[in-house]
Amino acid sequence: MYSNTNKHQLSVALMLAVFSALGPFTVDMYLSSFPQIMRSFGTNASLVQTSLTASLLGLSIGQIVIGTLSDVHGRRKPLLISMILYFLSSIGCAFAPNIQIFIAFRFIQGFVAAAGLVISRAIVRDLYSGVELTKFFALLTMITSVTPLLSPLAGSAVTSFTSWIGVFIFTGLLGIYLTIITSWKIKETLPADKRIQSNFSELLNNYKKLILNRTFMGYALVSGIIFAGVFAYVSGSPFIYQRIYGVSPQVFSLLFALNGIGLMLASQLTKYLAGRVNPRNILLFGLWLAFAASLAVLIVVLSHGPLFALVISLFIFNASNGIIGPISFTLAMESQGHIAGSASALLGILPFFLGSVTSPLVGMAGEYSALPLGLIIFTSSLLSVFFYVVLIKNGIAVVSSKEISNVK
Repeated sequence: MYSNTNKHQLSVALMLAVFSALGPFTVDMYLSSFPQIMRSFGTNASLVQTSLTASLLGLSIGQIVIGTLSDVHGRRKPLLISMILYFLSSIGCAFAPNIQIFIAFRFIQGFVAAAGLVISRAIVRDLYSGVELTKFFALLTMITSVTPLLSPLAGSAVTSFTSWIGVFIFTGLLGIYLTIITSWKIKETLPADKRIQSNFSELLNNYKKLILNRTFMGYALVSGIIFAGVFAYVSGSPFIYQRIYGVSPQVFSLLFALNGIGLMLASQLTKYLAGRVNPRNILLFGLWLAFAASLAVLIVVLSHGPLFALVISLFIFNASNGIIGPISFTLAMESQGHIAGSASALLGILPFFLGSVTSPLVGMAGEYSALPLGLIIFTSSLLSVFFYVVLIKNGIAVVSSKEISNVK
């Protein structure tokens, strides 16, 4: 078991951050290669974007399956097997003979990359609770925010001296590294006596309880829908920046990397406010910040505004997730200790599942139109505010009324 002392907190966070970053690396690193992949396979932008959709679907389904397995078999064993498969699927992507097989391997790669996301979060819940959970998760988010800085830059660096194939050779090497880390460094945090039984009906019942939990699903939907807007940006930005605004792959990587700075700053702010401000007030601030930024994005898109205006608006929108993510995760996981893996999986599946829907929609007007991106981002922030009011705010009011009635 890991130590809960401050002395070890940063080292644990750094190690878990590497696994948390696997999903973003899987998604982000090849983005600047989209035009190159399109030419290599002799296909169109929509099919290349489908490869992103496939990896997002894999990340969604993988979290449900692997998160549940981690509640049954512990955290370490499923993680180790997944890292080995991540290496193999990365090599499959690199040497795929056509776009269809490439898309299939992208799904597998996303599926097993989900282990890094869902199991690292479950380990955090095994180790911490309450305000400490918020602070640690904010710290983890801040560290993993470096990923958007590194992954597109690493991708463009690799493609500056080799083809897009080199990107997947790199992720394959990353899979080998994480396999070694899992073998040597990751300790089991879920004792055998706290694991759930491998009973299919019981597993389904756990998910049923989570889905019927009004406030849990409120936090899951609020975070998931906002992140669906982020994935729309991830899918659309390579073509919007490079086709519409004419920036180079290297400049695109720098602009994309700015989001990491925003996430780091927002996560640090969340960590500072945790324990000082009501967490629901922090969440509400993040939601209104996202809404204002998304409205600005839509206005810029409709008016065909300058690049700097779009970059600033998207920067603020993405930064808001550094507030919404840690707070919604903490509030949702507060009472889910015994099924942390399943709860973490359900929290994780929504962003990637919804992102798999929004990602291809960004390209429905062609690679030279930014209008779908503006509409999707604005709609996602509007729906997040809606679900906060309907499921969380009103849900708390209903619970409070019942408590008052019981006292009477």
